[in-house]
Amino acid sequence: MYDFDTINDRRNSESIKWGLFGDDILPLWVADMDFPVYEGIQAALRERIDHPFYGYQKTDPQILEIICDWVSRHHHWTISPNDILLLTGVVSGFNWVASAFTDHTKGIAFQTPVYFPFFEIAKNQQIAQKEIPLIYSEDGYTIDFDLFEEQICNDTGVFLLCNPHNPVGRVFKKEELIQIAEICIKHDVAICSDEIHSDLIYQGHTHFPIASIAPEIAARTVTLMAPSKTFNIPGLNFSYAICQNEQLRTKLKNARKGIVEHPNILATTAARAAYRGGDQWLSALLDYLQRNRDYLSSYLTTNIPEIKFTKPEGTYLAWMDCEALNLRLSPYTFFLERAKVALNEGRRFGGGADQFVRLNFGCPRSILSQALDDMVHALEYDGRK
Repeated sequence: MYDFDTINDRRNSESIKWGLFGDDILPLWVADMDFPVYEGIQAALRERIDHPFYGYQKTDPQILEIICDWVSRHHHWTISPNDILLLTGVVSGFNWVASAFTDHTKGIAFQTPVYFPFFEIAKNQQIAQKEIPLIYSEDGYTIDFDLFEEQICNDTGVFLLCNPHNPVGRVFKKEELIQIAEICIKHDVAICSDEIHSDLIYQGHTHFPIASIAPEIAARTVTLMAPSKTFNIPGLNFSYAICQNEQLRTKLKNARKGIVEHPNILATTAARAAYRGGDQWLSALLDYLQRNRDYLSSYLTTNIPEIKFTKPEGTYLAWMDCEALNLRLSPYTFFLERAKVALNEGRRFGGGADQFVRLNFGCPRSILSQALDDMVHALEYDGRK
């Protein structure tokens, strides 16, 4: 019903993914899928564009109700329109939360490796940060809760949770989230939960918004969500914060300071169409992504067994440990220069991940297959296999 196999030329579409590197490079880096959007989004945008006025937009109460319905159906979490604050992006969102709930005495903390804009927050807000390493083994990443509590106490104002986790692909279990929340409550630490990938969960795993678990957790949590990763519309800049504590919402509103803007007319139009009619498209997408993930896992096991790779439980991002390849160059540089495949550089995610790369498998299978073949050929030519 939906075609995710056709390759569409994106090189002349102002795409940073396809435009940053030369035409001879296959880009599997930034979290931007190579699939056309759900057709209902395009139809809604065309209809809105045909109305030749694009003036200032009033707040649309309908979009708030639509968000509530989406969150209820997909995450079994009951929220109200009053709980929602609209904004243009999750990155600006966690900077916004940090500005509202920290000061020179209480900074932020987060788990590493992690999505690299997390490392800019403390610099932007001129506050302290703590990096809490996740525990890495061949089975993937886990949390050392003794270490977590040791780091989170005393001088932390906000703990930034990334769930599903980018880049490691964990979808944290309910029991883990409860432990995180209990420690934060004990030490009077607010939680800012980046859940932008929460709709992209694979079979056998369930995403629990941390604020949905208990009222006392919701009372100190700001949850950041968006249709952008789900429906591949990040360039339209539509996101939202969910905060069920009125006092925290007031702090957030006061911290906007003319800096945190609302989404524009076309972004709202796209989000409305996505959440109203995109369920079947999303179901088909998840099936395709899961098959890509499994193909990637099988390919690496057969052809590059030195790369350690744990199947992600969510997201369309593969976090790959290349240390055993024993390359003379960094894995990122090697695959870019020798294989002509652009991945994300592991060191940017912190946590001592210099020998890791992040690969985006949200693309037609033929592109993924070609990139992997090129990586194998580069390794064979280099004499490392």
